[in-house]
Amino acid sequence: MNWKPNPLVISGLVMACTPIIAHAKIYVSIEQAQQLIFPNKTLIKNPIAITEDLQERLRKASSIRHPFQGDRIWKSNDGSWFIVDEVVGKHEMITYAVGLSPAGSVQSIEILEYVESYGYEIAEDQWRKQFTGKTAGDPLKLKHDIQNIGGATLSCKHLTDGVKRVLTLYDLTLKAPSKK
Repeated sequence: MNWKPNPLVISGLVMACTPIIAHAKIYVSIEQAQQLIFPNKTLIKNPIAITEDLQERLRKASSIRHPFQGDRIWKSNDGSWFIVDEVVGKHEMITYAVGLSPAGSVQSIEILEYVESYGYEIAEDQWRKQFTGKTAGDPLKLKHDIQNIGGATLSCKHLTDGVKRVLTLYDLTLKAPSKK
């Protein structure tokens, strides 16, 4: 008896054994995001030291375990802030930027890099606009004051938590002391 392989079975096995590779999509660079969020403003790099105590306070406020990096912070002359951060989507990192007004409210969010195979809809302007005007005093909870995207739940949740972390950072360390 002669055995002849079925080409459909072979191609199915090849496809099943081939790893799914996520391709990084770079939406904008840091410089482009700065211009999108703060057009015609000069931003000066303003890194801060992140102590273990501050890291723990940020972790508690946002539930993000990935450490915050204090070397990607810029400030404008009018007191606005531009902060780049990263959170884990489902498996891979999402790099994003948050522009804060001098009063600490979200002016805009830009997705810089997204690597996941699914959930790229978080980069859409309509979803990101939900964060505009939010402050550290807002709940910033998925399905509460931030809408979810079906098929991107973890990316939505983690990015929402990341914005909460940035707002908490502003509230704890960046805002100007109140004048009495």
